Amino acid sequence: MDEVEKKIIDIIDKNREKIIAFANDIYKHPELGYKEKRTSEKVLEILRENNEEVETNLAITGIKGYLKKRTPEDINVALIGELDAVVSPDNPWADKETGACHACGHHAQLAGIIGAALALSDETIKNSLDGNVVFFAVPAEEYGEVEFKLSLKEKNLIKYGGGKSELIRIGAFNDIDISVVHHSDPNGDDVIVGDSTNNGFVSKVTKYKGRASHAAGTPYLGINAVNASSLGLNAIAYQRETFKDEDSVRVHSIITKGGGLVNVIPDEVVIESLVRAKNVEAIEDASKKVNRAFKSGALAVGSQIEINTVPGYLPVIPLKPSKSILEIAKNVLPSGKVKEINPDSHSAGSSDVGDLTHIMPVLKFATGGVEGGLHSEYFKVVDEEIAYIATAKIMALTAYRLLNERAKEARKIISEFKPKFTVDEYKEYMDNFENVFKVDYRSE
Repeated sequence: MDEVEKKIIDIIDKNREKIIAFANDIYKHPELGYKEKRTSEKVLEILRENNEEVETNLAITGIKGYLKKRTPEDINVALIGELDAVVSPDNPWADKETGACHACGHHAQLAGIIGAALALSDETIKNSLDGNVVFFAVPAEEYGEVEFKLSLKEKNLIKYGGGKSELIRIGAFNDIDISVVHHSDPNGDDVIVGDSTNNGFVSKVTKYKGRASHAAGTPYLGINAVNASSLGLNAIAYQRETFKDEDSVRVHSIITKGGGLVNVIPDEVVIESLVRAKNVEAIEDASKKVNRAFKSGALAVGSQIEINTVPGYLPVIPLKPSKSILEIAKNVLPSGKVKEINPDSHSAGSSDVGDLTHIMPVLKFATGGVEGGLHSEYFKVVDEEIAYIATAKIMALTAYRLLNERAKEARKIISEFKPKFTVDEYKEYMDNFENVFKVDYRSE
């Protein structure tokens, strides 16, 4: 490590308690996507102290802190932290009212960008960078509360459900050349460098509308929306053998409204669904089959149906694991378990990082210090040094390595990257996924 890198490590170590206190504060006050007002304010407090320019209210709650004043010729490296939590109501750290919980480690990402900002804002370190660092706190990575997001769309506050997707749409990533992203990993390794392929998805809100009637006295006058939804969900199950194993198709739904009183024929059911697959063609195929299955339930009992399909996330296009981040991780944790991920491995989960990988180079690493399943009641932080401090050090050192020596490494990565989409092509692609199907089978 050179003298600047040693200084980066020293500053983060000196601010260890401040970084951990920040992380724990976010951990104890989780907020869901596009609602991260308090979280955003806490991030903003620190970024304003350590950045020369700050943008706020991006895709409702997003923040960009620029280490230096912006210039058009700068290469901009974004260090990304996600603001939102996931719903995991049984976790001990969950919000008792909303069920929100940082059971995915997004608070560790925020600790990472805050720690990196504290170090890189040192004048000597800042002046050694041949480019700019953007500390980018982004909203709504977890794709839940689909009806709420559709309500924001109806108010023209957003168009896409995912935070990075929306930020791409509004041009907030237009000045970013490389993004560095992070995730917590509970599988026993201290640092994992690189990314695998994963599933993309579309989301659906399906509404069955029947007719209410007395469930005991005059059930024959009603149209049971619960029965329609039950048939539709079962019909989806019968589609499963039509999906190719190699496409890693996943279809999962929750019922967010399923009737009122038990003695009234339920006249409305609302279902939120995600339809995932490894590639776009498989997503489109599965989406059509899910629509067909849901329609069959409505047709069978003679109800109305509305299926609102909106674009979710694209599958990840992984880069080769960064040799610089591997070296950095081994320096930060010399006795730690550091491994390089096989980019041909696959995860059935999804992230809006996939959308970024279609338009720019994205470097990813994960840190441990946590245990228990992601998104579960068992997730918890067990080693703050790895979960928070190592994350901050790796982020800061990665930015330095990318922008050191006239940004030689960053320029090489940019020159070798071949984007799948321009931003305009990305928006056109996403918009093609959007559709609403409505029919009233009561008239047939």
